Amino acid sequence: MERLLRGHPLRTVSVDGVSAEFVTDAALVRRILVKDGKHYGKGELFQKARILSRAGLLAQDDTLHRHYRRLAHPYLRTAAVAGHAPLMEEIARDTAASWRPGQPVDVQAAMCRAASAIALNTLFGALARETSDVLGAHLAALSWEMIRKPLYGRAARSPQPSRRLAKAFTAFRTLLASCVAGRLGSPAAAADHLSALLADTGPDGAAALSADQICDEAVMMLTAATVTTASVMSWALHLLAEDPLIEEKVLKDLARTTAGGEGADAAGRSGHGHGPPGYALRFLMEVLRLYPPVWITCRTALSEVTLGEHALPAGTHVMFSSYLLHRDPGRYRDPHRLDPDRWLTLRPNAQDASYLPFGAGARGCVGEAFAWKELEILLGAVAREWRLTLPPGSRVRAAAHTTLHPQRLLMIPQPR
Repeated sequence: MERLLRGHPLRTVSVDGVSAEFVTDAALVRRILVKDGKHYGKGELFQKARILSRAGLLAQDDTLHRHYRRLAHPYLRTAAVAGHAPLMEEIARDTAASWRPGQPVDVQAAMCRAASAIALNTLFGALARETSDVLGAHLAALSWEMIRKPLYGRAARSPQPSRRLAKAFTAFRTLLASCVAGRLGSPAAAADHLSALLADTGPDGAAALSADQICDEAVMMLTAATVTTASVMSWALHLLAEDPLIEEKVLKDLARTTAGGEGADAAGRSGHGHGPPGYALRFLMEVLRLYPPVWITCRTALSEVTLGEHALPAGTHVMFSSYLLHRDPGRYRDPHRLDPDRWLTLRPNAQDASYLPFGAGARGCVGEAFAWKELEILLGAVAREWRLTLPPGSRVRAAAHTTLHPQRLLMIPQPR
């Protein structure tokens, strides 16, 4: 893909026989997402999991999307994330404690389970342990099916992955529906995202979403929170094991942070504050640069638009890849090399789109602060306890499916 598209700010491509304009210029991508964002809608070019809700955050209507974004924001903003941190830490510690020396760990499956438990217990409030365990297991299974679902080509059109995905979706959603029904019948109010969805009303005072729509919105939020974290953490643990010098620096920074009792300000430590982020955060920023989970995106022009020197009619599919943008040699020196220290001087620039781990504009990820905190806590919990290595002779390959994830990642833990 890099050889085909590099050097062409805008190039016509075909995806499963459908024409699209592929954009590689960061300034033009920012125009699509930010300046002219209202002229582009969500694209449906790729075979993503279309079983997800279109009633809330994924609604095409901008007004509806903004409403549900505001509804979710109080539970995902930086101040709320600080309150979630103790529960995140408990789940992360339990994950690390469940591993045994010398016994191979399916890292992606483990990270799916950890991320699903965090998403469920923070966004849905405290759940009974048995309920949380059962729901978490089904959410992890659904998330794994979504992670590895092909986006395009013959494999994407094959019914087999769709059957597995539909089965996992039905199993999780059925259990979730019973939890939602129980909350509907409970007079006690709770301060969590599910309660906000249940309490939401329309202009006439009636419930804005049906119970079914609330379930679907919850599935979307929970799976989105799980699949991206699981993919990023899998790459982070793999890359940490591959470079002992970087691993040593990450461990020293984690020890310093723990000893000093410092909390991670997701905005400041990811490069948007007044000082450079600590080494562990620089490492995570670099992991997200090299392996952004949402690696390719499609938008559709809602009206005639101008992109650079090109006039595009309404209905045009426009694509861009954060993977390519993040490896642009014009922006990043030695772009394929893992170098956390590049973020000492290079800062995410709001004026372009050369670093898009969480998207940008009105439809950028509402859970960015939540994700930074979760990633740092999971990294610390695992790295402090275990030194991970690959089994002899194994080779890790990237799989560009719904997320960009390791095709298979078995690792052997040994105590520090």
